[in-house]
Amino acid sequence: MLLTVLTLLAQDARIIDGDTVEFGNEMVRIENIDTPERGGRAECDAERMLAEIASDTLTLLLSKGAIEIERSGTDRYGRTLARISVSGRDIGEELITRDLAVGWEGRRHDWCGNHQ
Repeated sequence: MLLTVLTLLAQDARIIDGDTVEFGNEMVRIENIDTPERGGRAECDAERMLAEIASDTLTLLLSKGAIEIERSGTDRYGRTLARISVSGRDIGEELITRDLAVGWEGRRHDWCGNHQ
């Protein structure tokens, strides 16, 4: 598969949630991670709170330099799947390190666990 790479700035990004960013007309899903869902898609208050923290953290991380998007395909919703990095830092890995994302396992992670 041929990978395409694009470099953008933070002002080009609109954060949808902790693992999805809109760049112009392109919706980009950070590949291989899952973050908590925002708003009505959250299963509990703990997930909703973590989702806001993940989204805010993503905004902060993207503001640290030029954003590099390494596209690898599309998902079933038509979103671009991509590795996103800033100054060489993999944003998905950074969110996992901060406990704001988990590795994608083919289905949504249970963020509520014992918090319900």
